[in-house]
Amino acid sequence: MVYNIHAGKDARGVHNLQRVAEAVRSADADLVLLQEVDRLTTRSGGEDQIALLAALTGMHSAFGNTLDYQGGQYGIALLSRWPIVRDTLFPLPIEPPQTRAGGSYEPRGALYAEIHRGSDTLHVFNTHLDASRNDQFRRQEVRALIELVSPLLDRGAAVIVGGDLNSTPESAVISQLTEGRLTDSWPLCGTGDGFSFPDSLPVRRIDYLFLSAALTCSGATVLNAHASDHRAVNVRIVASP
Repeated sequence: MVYNIHAGKDARGVHNLQRVAEAVRSADADLVLLQEVDRLTTRSGGEDQIALLAALTGMHSAFGNTLDYQGGQYGIALLSRWPIVRDTLFPLPIEPPQTRAGGSYEPRGALYAEIHRGSDTLHVFNTHLDASRNDQFRRQEVRALIELVSPLLDRGAAVIVGGDLNSTPESAVISQLTEGRLTDSWPLCGTGDGFSFPDSLPVRRIDYLFLSAALTCSGATVLNAHASDHRAVNVRIVASP
């Protein structure tokens, strides 16, 4: 599952972690890539959101802090049915640094996790790319992401790359990823348009799961969960024959 949880609030601003956990349980998800996750911020009411979701779902967890925010941390996270052997947050640098209103800057990163499912190893990268109107910064971020993934692809590893990419399928950003030997799972096994944003009436596909040649999928759906300003994308992954 790929799910931007909107810092623990639904589209109306109502705290929603119980509903996020219910969406994970209802989908019987084994692996969940989460974006916009708060830990101990004022905005979250002091919640450690990934710890709470791990407790509610009974899953293993990892968190990547991309920004110190409101007395706590903000970033990306993973839930896994299987043990997470190691995890690391890799920065996705850009030039020049992108400033926002008031001169603030939100760094972007990729959370990497090595996950063991019995004798099989999954290499998972979760990210949340820049939200600018053009691709200037996202293209740099994806270039850095591909550099991280390429050594694993070279040796035929089972690699999953996903997240909120803030890019539609025809964009240069998505072309970079598919040209980098990753397959967009939705055209491969999804039904319908795959629109996941905004939650109320989705009109854009910006939430993705990409697979290496060692993996394929048998189905993909957009879930009607209403626990965020995004809808969750759920993909059934299988090993390639």
